[in-house]
Amino acid sequence: MNQTVSPTKALILLLAALTALTPLAIDAYLPAIPQMASDLATSIHDTEISLSLYLAGFAIGQIFGGPFSDHFGRRAATGSGLSIFCVGTLGIIFSQDIHSVWLFRVIQAIGGGVAVVNAAAVIRDLSHGKDSARHLSNMAVIMMLAPLLAPLIGMIILHLSGWRLIFVFLLVYGLSIGTALFLRLPETRKKATERTSMFKRYAMVLSHRCALGFIFSQCFALAGMFAFITGSPSVYMGYFDISETVYPFLFGLNVIGMMLANRLNIRLLHYYRPQFLLSIGQAAQVLTSLILLFYVSLATEPNLVIMVILLILFIASMGLIVSNATSSTVEFFPQNSATATALLGSIGFAAGALSGSLVGLLGDGTPWPMVVIMFACALIGPLVRTMLQYGQPSPTHNHS
Repeated sequence: MNQTVSPTKALILLLAALTALTPLAIDAYLPAIPQMASDLATSIHDTEISLSLYLAGFAIGQIFGGPFSDHFGRRAATGSGLSIFCVGTLGIIFSQDIHSVWLFRVIQAIGGGVAVVNAAAVIRDLSHGKDSARHLSNMAVIMMLAPLLAPLIGMIILHLSGWRLIFVFLLVYGLSIGTALFLRLPETRKKATERTSMFKRYAMVLSHRCALGFIFSQCFALAGMFAFITGSPSVYMGYFDISETVYPFLFGLNVIGMMLANRLNIRLLHYYRPQFLLSIGQAAQVLTSLILLFYVSLATEPNLVIMVILLILFIASMGLIVSNATSSTVEFFPQNSATATALLGSIGFAAGALSGSLVGLLGDGTPWPMVVIMFACALIGPLVRTMLQYGQPSPTHNHS
């Protein structure tokens, strides 16, 4: 095993800021969608398509970004990805029709995927096992400020100016993070003894049944979360008639719950293995979503407070799932950690795009479609993991 140097707090903060690029790019412009539709003379539905296109483009960016990072290094991949992100953002700022927004949104997302995939890879380069899971949890706590603040930032900017200023903010953020990482990010990639093609790198990950169990655990957890993100505006503002001003605060309660669960995860990692805590998080999601399903089915008029509490508990469980699933996966691939991370992210975001689309497609004005898909995702994750990992050795058998 190669000797590693623990990542500094400053580096973890920078990597968290890099990872925050995704929730900022997804959530900050949501309050501006009606204004964008009006300004670009198109429908709100066509404008909302830009969200699904971002998720798809982000998945593509990670697929190519992972092997690129493992081959050329973390600094080259991060710099290239952020440059593409900024070019796409600049294109959106000057777009005059929705089709241009779609095009540049995909370019922006691909760049974001190429860049963000390096954050977990750097952590894996510098740490192992419980330490890796702790660093990822610390990074997640900081990163989760982004989805908490993004809708509020978007709303404030929207009141100050038009929707284009939101993308100016994203451009400045991308340039600032890129400059800071250029100055502070060391090259942490461990050079392989032989050159490996992208296809071979992915084949190594996809052929590892135990790693696939962790990948699909995170994949279906993310799908459940994106089902909530997609369905929550219509459930809160449509079904429960909550105002646009109150909605960001209800949304933010879920992020706070996830942050608290992350802090709990960091403490528990002193005593328990990441794989055990991942199982606890998955069990919590299954139980919470099952209660939600029964409540929505049996209650004539569901109570907002009960719904909010159950949804917070479901989303908070992500704090026990994501960092532990990620650290457990990349532990198997010391020289292909970015490729493994890319597969984690790309499959997760693709599943999120699919679950979100299903919520929209099945939408009937009630919480039912959102809750059903959340329960299905929560249940399938641990079932697939159990089938794939039956009789397989855990990461601790391979790396101490």
